[in-house]
Amino acid sequence: MTSGDRAEKQWHSLAGLLSAGPDAPIALLGAPMAGGAVTPGECDRAPTVFRSALKRISTYDVETGQELQGLSAHDAGDVALKDLSPETSFAPIAGAFSALTDRHELSILIGGNNAVTRPGVHSVDPRLKNVGLITLDAHFDLRDTSAGLLNGNPVQALLDDGLPGAHIAQIGIAPFANAAYMHETAKAEGISVYTMGECHSRGVEAVLADAFETIAARCDRIYVDFDIDVIERGLAPGAPGARPGGMTTTDFFHAARAVGAHSKVCAVDLTEFDPACDVSDITALVAGRWFGELLAGFQTR
Repeated sequence: MTSGDRAEKQWHSLAGLLSAGPDAPIALLGAPMAGGAVTPGECDRAPTVFRSALKRISTYDVETGQELQGLSAHDAGDVALKDLSPETSFAPIAGAFSALTDRHELSILIGGNNAVTRPGVHSVDPRLKNVGLITLDAHFDLRDTSAGLLNGNPVQALLDDGLPGAHIAQIGIAPFANAAYMHETAKAEGISVYTMGECHSRGVEAVLADAFETIAARCDRIYVDFDIDVIERGLAPGAPGARPGGMTTTDFFHAARAVGAHSKVCAVDLTEFDPACDVSDITALVAGRWFGELLAGFQTR
């Protein structure tokens, strides 16, 4: 066996794709935000645990024969957010992430809790005129902002900032997990809402296709928030906000691949993964596989 043969027969993990320089088409940034959590936890540990999980995920998809080894991604490290609130973390996150979204075809923000979504969207378009937001989330994230920013109100904060409701689609909103006034706000603002029941009856891919059709017709660039608590609680124990009856991991992966493939998607985030709540690395491995599916979709562009 030649040395070349041996190289071809080695195990290649997704972690190995993160060693590319700043000219890579894909970039990754950790945003270990823990402040402003409705339910305090350790979401700030997620970027480190996520990167570690990538060592256990192969670059080869046996179902499609797709090999990701040729892709390259730049790991820009983590933003320093220790002891910062959602208000004080806005500038550091937006500054670091906008440097990536301006340069890379796809930029990936690993939270941290859902408070990172607001600066993430601003990083794509500070004026909020040409950017669209699609969320996969059990919650509206439309809590009132009068008492401050939380991981439960980034969508409301973006509306307050001037993002048109017609530029927002929310997928996977769960029953008995939201207040009536939040639903009324979403309807009044013109947000496209797809409940978890609709995801189950029509299929997540069909729902996502509808959301893309609506938002892409109105926006030049799209940001997608993957809140991991959209997944069925028993399948993602490291998601404190997850509920019984949520999305399957298979549907979550299919959504990630479709998002990665869409030409207008320039940035995504993964939020609300709390390693302190995880069991047997289940949620960490879900996050790792999600990254692989996202890259597999991107490779088809």
